[in-house]
Amino acid sequence: MKSTLSKLSVATALVIGLSSCSTLNEMVYRIDIPQGNYLEQRDVDKLRVGMTQEQVAYVLGRPVAQNAFDSDRWVYLYEMNPNSGKIFRKELILDFNAGLLVQMSGDFEEPEEFDTPLDE
Repeated sequence: MKSTLSKLSVATALVIGLSSCSTLNEMVYRIDIPQGNYLEQRDVDKLRVGMTQEQVAYVLGRPVAQNAFDSDRWVYLYEMNPNSGKIFRKELILDFNAGLLVQMSGDFEEPEEFDTPLDE
């Protein structure tokens, strides 16, 4: 009888102890974690077809993670994992051909003058 009672009390203590972990998890403050390249639309608006990779790097900076297998595609990723709320994620993909910008895609609006080269 004593061993059954002690086993039951140990099991009850474990259940209560483990269930309190999920409650404490909600009460613990976690810092906001930004990762990647933070870009604003006003910076993306400066992009033009025919810009060199150096010109793009001057305007936006280089992507945090570069693709070792495809140097003609730059992917700018930004992700904010806030303490509370929804995860915020934005990306910009730039494609180059022979070192010149030819296309952009992603979560940013294409600039109105994107198709107008800087030379004109």
